[in-house]
Amino acid sequence: MHEVAAASDRLAADTSMGAVTLLVGDLDGMTAFYRDVITLQVFSADGDEVVLGRGGRAVVVLRHEPALRHATPGAAGLFHTAILFETQEALAAALYSVAQHAPQTFTGSADHLVSQAFYLTDPEGNGVELYWDRVRTDWSWVHGQVEMATLYLDPNAFLREHLTERAASGATGQDAASVGHVHLSVGDVATARAFYVGALGFDETAGLGDQALFVSAGGYHHHMAMNVWNSRGAGPRMPALGLGRVDLDLPDADALGELGERLRHHGFDVRDDGRTLSFDDPWRNLLHATAPGRG
Repeated sequence: MHEVAAASDRLAADTSMGAVTLLVGDLDGMTAFYRDVITLQVFSADGDEVVLGRGGRAVVVLRHEPALRHATPGAAGLFHTAILFETQEALAAALYSVAQHAPQTFTGSADHLVSQAFYLTDPEGNGVELYWDRVRTDWSWVHGQVEMATLYLDPNAFLREHLTERAASGATGQDAASVGHVHLSVGDVATARAFYVGALGFDETAGLGDQALFVSAGGYHHHMAMNVWNSRGAGPRMPALGLGRVDLDLPDADALGELGERLRHHGFDVRDDGRTLSFDDPWRNLLHATAPGRG
């Protein structure tokens, strides 16, 4: 296993990702996509907001914002929301659903050594990754960096190997899934590193020079990533459809309090309503951090 920095400067090891909030123009259409294509369940539908997830855990929150328009090309924001399935069978069922209901949304696939991943784009242009993790003992770490790659992964071969009759019939629809990681488009990697590693307290787990950065808590391959592939030089975001919020789930109130102190120490504005810490990254991507039993 790799070495990490002192705990006082880091996010708690058992930090995980919460739901991703998307601001959408067509609430009904987007709800249908995440329910019928991605195979999430509707947990609640209250006016202008729909919460979808799996296994009792929220994955995507859709908030209707009809007055907003799409961001201009090259803007910072969401690159993709990555939904983690616990078994290859459940992932195959979701991929089969994509092939049945919206094959035109599929954009590619890859074996990343630590995971197997399939990519698509939702009806409003938000990237989505559906993936399964190999066990951690199969991951390779070298000098604190996790070995990842982008190898060819044949989606049809994956379905032939892992799509069972019970999965094809929807039997895995109750199986748990969660946001495994969130990948952002940002203006530059150095600023992203200063915020997400230096202030927020993630560990850097991989990097691609000035193109991309991967970070995590507790030795995961990555909980978040930032790249400049479509957004190099982007400044702070203007209100637009797309990413509304990224949620972080911390294990306890002490970890949440330490995060707030660390962010303030580094000069970032933190809003605290007694239950949630809210703060913006340098591109005005909004993050919320919560912990059980607070408030």
